[in-house]
Amino acid sequence: VEVVEQAAEMAEEAGISCEIIDLRTIVPWDVETVASSVLKTGRLVVSHEAPLTGGFAAEIAATIQSRCFLYLESPIARVTGLDTPFPLTLEKEYMPGPLKVFEAIHRTMDF
Repeated sequence: VEVVEQAAEMAEEAGISCEIIDLRTIVPWDVETVASSVLKTGRLVVSHEAPLTGGFAAEIAATIQSRCFLYLESPIARVTGLDTPFPLTLEKEYMPGPLKVFEAIHRTMDF
């Protein structure tokens, strides 16, 4: 959550207001809260540390896409770890950082 909060601060400095939803569980996950936010904002950026392929962000994106399709103003963005094995010494380089999340936020706003 710290990385996303830092990215939201960067977005705020750029004049972009963000809602942060910290899903505490993934089964079940709080579909209604996420859908409510998307209905209000028209956008969604999902971030997690797991690799893109097979990550839970895909389930979130698919569910929200089917529930909120007509309200989306940009494609759903996923900011994740890389799809490669990595040594623990390089963990920071492989995990999504604030800049990567901020860039995804900015892309959804510029769509």
